[in-house]
Amino acid sequence: MWEPPLYSYSESMTGHVFTIAGGKGGVGKTTTAVNVGVALQDAGYDVVIVDADLGMANLAAMLGVEYDTSLHEVLAERAAISDTLTEGPGDVTLVPGEQSLEAFADADPAKLRKVIKTLSNAYDVVLIDTGAGLSHEATVPLGLADSVLLVTTPDSVAIGDASKTAQLSKRVDGEVVGSILTRAEGPGDISSVTDALDHPLLAVIPEDTEATTDEPLVLNFPDSPAAEAYRRLGTAIERILDGEAVDRIVDEETEWFPSGEDTDDTDDDEDDEGGGVLGLFG
Repeated sequence: MWEPPLYSYSESMTGHVFTIAGGKGGVGKTTTAVNVGVALQDAGYDVVIVDADLGMANLAAMLGVEYDTSLHEVLAERAAISDTLTEGPGDVTLVPGEQSLEAFADADPAKLRKVIKTLSNAYDVVLIDTGAGLSHEATVPLGLADSVLLVTTPDSVAIGDASKTAQLSKRVDGEVVGSILTRAEGPGDISSVTDALDHPLLAVIPEDTEATTDEPLVLNFPDSPAAEAYRRLGTAIERILDGEAVDRIVDEETEWFPSGEDTDDTDDDEDDEGGGVLGLFG
């Protein structure tokens, strides 16, 4: 029978808290949290993923996981955090949130600090999945993190919102350690992000139309370019956990993108190897 871990490395040590943020909705924050969490769990870390998108919680629904108690109930002082711990795919632990307006109204974001402190005493890695926008409930997790990871697509609005999130994070003493580009389709997407965001680009996740359901990709589509990129992102995060300075991860070369006129052709089976793997270099 599955049981959550009782302690991290030792009773005197605490786990590392990562807040996954981005400002704009729909850029892949939850997908990133899930796939990185499973990759790190597979690497030997005890991982918990917290659905702190208090207004639009979707972690449990995305994974098709049933739960008994939500984070919202804890923030409304109707339950203990231990009641929320739910088994997720790949043995990660989930702290699900609710989707009802009533639960959102009753939840106090200020109580999230105690929740994250408790979880960091019990797990090696705490991944906080945040909501969109610059609201109070989206801002609180930025100040609770040891490290903030920005997620953006190549869309100019998404990049702009990620930049605003980075500025807000600095104001609440959150440290942005890097950015993650999702839905990349070409070399120009990389330069758009690196030119706009003054943080290391930790990973480039390719647009992968064949691996868009049945999360997590690292388990259900392990050979897909997107899954490989998430595993490489997990490796980069391990380096952060080991205390390494991460100044530059993504190589300038773009040989993993399809070349020539076939860049946007995702239906040609002959080009499966042409797309290659986008991601990290150590």
